[in-house]
Amino acid sequence: MQPASNSSPRRPAGRLRVVLDTDTYNEIDDQFALVQMLLSPERFDVEAIYAAPFFNARADSPGHGMELSYQEILRLLERLNVAPDGLVHRGVTDYVGSAKMAQPAPAVDDLVARARAGSPDNPLYVIAIGAISNVASALLRAPDIIDRVVVVWLGGHALEWPDTIEFNLKQDVGGAQVLLDSGVPLVLVPCRGVTSRLHATVPEIERYVEPHGSIGAFLAMRFKEYSSDHMGWAKEIWDMAPVGWLLNPMWAPSVIIPAPVLTEQMTWSVDRRRHPIRYVTYVDRNPILKDFFMKLRDFAASKAP
Repeated sequence: MQPASNSSPRRPAGRLRVVLDTDTYNEIDDQFALVQMLLSPERFDVEAIYAAPFFNARADSPGHGMELSYQEILRLLERLNVAPDGLVHRGVTDYVGSAKMAQPAPAVDDLVARARAGSPDNPLYVIAIGAISNVASALLRAPDIIDRVVVVWLGGHALEWPDTIEFNLKQDVGGAQVLLDSGVPLVLVPCRGVTSRLHATVPEIERYVEPHGSIGAFLAMRFKEYSSDHMGWAKEIWDMAPVGWLLNPMWAPSVIIPAPVLTEQMTWSVDRRRHPIRYVTYVDRNPILKDFFMKLRDFAASKAP
C-alpha cells in the first residue's frame, strides 16, 4: 500500500464523522471513552461502534473477547437510551497476525462501506482503542480507503520507552505493522510515558460519576470493581485520550514525526524516510475529565423526572 498524500492529519474544525473501534470489556476505560464520545454530539456524528477482539484472563479467545465487548457496548447504550440497531457491529474473531491476512467481520464490511462513502475532504475518523485488527483488516481488504479515513489509535508506548509491549499493540503486532506501514493518515496516542498520566481515583469517581443516573452508577461500579484495595490507588483511563484529542488538540499536544518502524521484538525503530504521522506527546487529564464530568452531569439532569 502506498502512503497517502495527507499522512499527518490535523484536527479539523466542525463536526466529524466518527466510528469507534473498542475492546470494551477488556478493562474499564473504553466505557468512559464511549460515553464521552456519545455525549459530544456537538463534535461527533457517531456512525458506528465496532467490537474489537482481545485475549487475556477475561476471555477464552480473541473471538470470545470480541463478543464480551459487543455485549458490554449494548449495556452501555441501554443506559444511554441509544438504540443499537444498525449502530453496533461485531468485529473479527482472530488477529491479522504475522501473516498479515485480513479477517472477515461485519465491522470490517461496515468500515469499508462507510469509508468509501466519504471523500478526502470529508474523511471518516476511526477512533481505535483496542487491538487494531478490525482496522488493519479493512486496510488490507480495501487499500483504496486510505485517503478517506483518519485513524486515531491508542497503541504502544512512548518512542523513548525501552519497549512498546503494550496490550493493544502486542495483541496483534502484524495488524499494528499493517497500520504503521500503510501510509494511512494516523494520529498515534502512546500509553506509558504519555497517556499514563490520564488517571482517576475512587473518591473522584464517587463524587463526579456515580451520582449521575444509571450510566454513572454503571461506570462507577466498573471502576471500583477493578481493584479490591482503593487506598492510594489511581487507575489509568487512557482510552479517553483519543476522544480528548479530537475534542480539543490543546488537551493532547502533538508533533509530526516519520512513522516509526515496529519490530518483531515490539520495539520502535526509526527510518526518517518514512511517511509522516501525528504523534501525541502529552495528555492533560484535567480538561478531559472535566469535560466528561460536566457532560455526564448534564445528561443525567436532562433525563431526571
